[in-house]
Amino acid sequence: MRIAVDGMGGDFAPDSIIQGCVDAVEAFNVEVIITGPEDLISQKLNTYEYPKDKISIVDASEVISPNEEPVKALKKKKDSSLVKALYLVKSGEADAVLSAGSTGALMAGATLIIGRIKGIKRVALAPIMPGRKAPFMVVDAGANVDCKPLYLVQFALMGKIYFESILNTVNPSVGLVNIGAEEEKGNELAKETHKLLKNTDFNFVGNVEPRDIPSGETNIVVCDGFVGNTILKTYEGVASNIFGMLKDEIMTSFKNKLGGLLLKSVFNKFKKDFDYTEYGGSAFLGAQGIVIKAHGSSDAKAIKNAIKQATICYDNKIIDKISSEIEKLNIDSNSENL
Repeated sequence: MRIAVDGMGGDFAPDSIIQGCVDAVEAFNVEVIITGPEDLISQKLNTYEYPKDKISIVDASEVISPNEEPVKALKKKKDSSLVKALYLVKSGEADAVLSAGSTGALMAGATLIIGRIKGIKRVALAPIMPGRKAPFMVVDAGANVDCKPLYLVQFALMGKIYFESILNTVNPSVGLVNIGAEEEKGNELAKETHKLLKNTDFNFVGNVEPRDIPSGETNIVVCDGFVGNTILKTYEGVASNIFGMLKDEIMTSFKNKLGGLLLKSVFNKFKKDFDYTEYGGSAFLGAQGIVIKAHGSSDAKAIKNAIKQATICYDNKIIDKISSEIEKLNIDSNSENL
């Protein structure tokens, strides 16, 4: 398997990207193509010992920053590390693309350069999040602000296939994010989507209120990208603030410091459970190739695990499964309301 990695995407590029790639080729026996300034990437790579036939470089002189308008940046910066990586998948020279750079540009590139799977209406971002009882997935988490019911049903289908493969879960449960558990709750999008999901063969558990999402009792929660991104950022913010508040409280007295020391192993376990680097990245589901978005602040461990995620997608033939299952989804996608 070959993975195209955007060598200049992310807060700590290219150093963390290169180290993560070196660690990954040794751990997973994959081939990696790093895109970026050839002289710089080569100089950094020379400080590592690794199988030389496993990592190659494609020269790219430009970088797309997160504050650029995605579509314009893709068109303007043809020689950027991200665009070069996307075209490697488009041409078949790579099986997957990974970037810790601009989420918007990667999403736009997945649609405009790589292209969508036939029958898929929208590409969706599907991060896996830590829950109290088990990890859960939010789909869509920000790629599509305005959605139709059919999009959400397709998100559920793609999320189901992905979740089964990544977390080895048989028949994962699917829930629809809503303001109440009752079927008649919510806006028109939620009501119509509920009707459609009820008629699928998914393990649909009905509406899920936001307060119940973090438990992890529902494996996949489906929503439009506006709601999903709000959930994602609120969840990250709450987790960060809880850790900060605990640390502040522990430091207020000697007695608290002693208690904190006694509970150090508990806190470390808690922190590990909420560590995004354990999952590595989030998949853009629905593209014709495997597309993985790593966190902007990814370190080498996160990049390595994001590459592992791509290999699992490849080994489990995620693209083929989505292509096959979308053809079997018995919904009239020609209806104006869908």
